[in-house]
Amino acid sequence: MTRVLLVDDQALVRSGFRMILSVEADLEIVGEAADGAEAVRAARAERPDVILMDVQMPGTDGIEATRQVVAEDLAKVVILTTFDRDDYLFDALDAGASGFLLKNAEPEALVDAVRAVAGGHALLAPEVTKRVIERMTAGEARDSATAQQAQPAAPGLDLLTEREREVLVLVAEGLSNAEVAARLVVGEATVKTHVSNVLAKLHLRDRVQAVVWAHRAGLIPAGE
Repeated sequence: MTRVLLVDDQALVRSGFRMILSVEADLEIVGEAADGAEAVRAARAERPDVILMDVQMPGTDGIEATRQVVAEDLAKVVILTTFDRDDYLFDALDAGASGFLLKNAEPEALVDAVRAVAGGHALLAPEVTKRVIERMTAGEARDSATAQQAQPAAPGLDLLTEREREVLVLVAEGLSNAEVAARLVVGEATVKTHVSNVLAKLHLRDRVQAVVWAHRAGLIPAGE
């Protein structure tokens, strides 16, 4: 049974998520919270497996709450956002969220997201990843090419083999292991090994951190 905590300042949104998730035999809603501080307290008390976390809330927002939850290893966090309004998602991922989902996603996607993150996977829907990264890196894209070339190489990049760097770029573009394997014409097990090596060499926790790292290192041109 996967235990889920719902965090959103809108009661109607929480009710909707509860209705979607509570009909699944393997999912249990263990609590709700209306702001980040309440979410952290609830996480400490209930020890959920997954927290569905809104970002923009009064008081303690979802970013700070995610940072506290991850620091205390209380649960895995999936950020829920209305993309057009949310300018803080990238920071939330950097704070340790295991993935993110748009609030206009299909109900099945919400269920799949909870199960995937509970199973130890990072939630990186390709179409969402590309849109969010493009928005978050828009400011960096305004820098001149000269300035970008002048930046020092990202620490740790020289530790990666050519193939590991290829895999990192494809992961950062939102491809799954199966899709990376198909693109590089190798086995999926080989891709998993490369991903594990990348995470270990760069001291990254999961694929979400790998995406953040790759974009900040300039491996992915803005808008791609």
